[in-house]
Amino acid sequence: MQEDRTDAPQDAVGTEAPLVNRPVYQVRIEAFEGPLDLLLHLIRSQELDIYDIPIAQITDQYLEYLEFMESLDLALAGEFLEMAATLIRIKVRMLLPAPEKEGDEDEDPRQDLVRRLVEYKEFKEAARSLSEREDDRRQHHPRAVDVSPFLDEEPDTEELLKDVTLFDLVDALRDVLSRVPHRIDVHAVDLEEVTVEERIDHLRRAMQAGRPMRFSELFEETAGRAQIVVTFIALLELIKRGELRATQERVFGDIAIAARTEEES
Repeated sequence: MQEDRTDAPQDAVGTEAPLVNRPVYQVRIEAFEGPLDLLLHLIRSQELDIYDIPIAQITDQYLEYLEFMESLDLALAGEFLEMAATLIRIKVRMLLPAPEKEGDEDEDPRQDLVRRLVEYKEFKEAARSLSEREDDRRQHHPRAVDVSPFLDEEPDTEELLKDVTLFDLVDALRDVLSRVPHRIDVHAVDLEEVTVEERIDHLRRAMQAGRPMRFSELFEETAGRAQIVVTFIALLELIKRGELRATQERVFGDIAIAARTEEES
């Protein structure tokens, strides 16, 4: 993450005026998850059949997600835009009449995408299973000396998120923002100017009590859209740094945010 930009993000899927007139962090999404993760999230959240994806519906929702994340100043890697182009191409192919062929069945335009999604899903599940086995061994055997403070490697972001994906957090954020009263003058939020570092310090203090907090509890009731978004970016930064973790007790349940303990290092 870098705090070196003062202009509004611009991209191929849409633009939006900056929330506040201040230097902003640009959170790079690829540090968390990629375009296949977003597609799997959309499929999972709507309980769709991965082998029979409603491509028009998924394409529209995927593009809407990209536009929303850009409005939060979440920088999208080229892979996200490449996937957008792939989805649009498949959507167009499925709208066109199939060419007449003798003897052979027409190839489903979604076939290659489905194969990639299934393979990636299996890989993620295998990795999760290995991680759970490692956690189980840690509970039954003495831990070795923790040398992580002496290494230059960053914490495993996926492990810190546990069962909560970045896109689960984005969904939770959208729910919080939906309850913020709409303001006719968007630029009025300039009065709420707050920095990411200030919100990072605020979250650290809030977590000192040691108890997990619900995602919605991170945002003051009087907070406007700008402060909510900056707090969300601060949360992502603390997760990326390995200071906080996000978990869910059940699918689509409340997201709990907690400080990472020394045992989890």
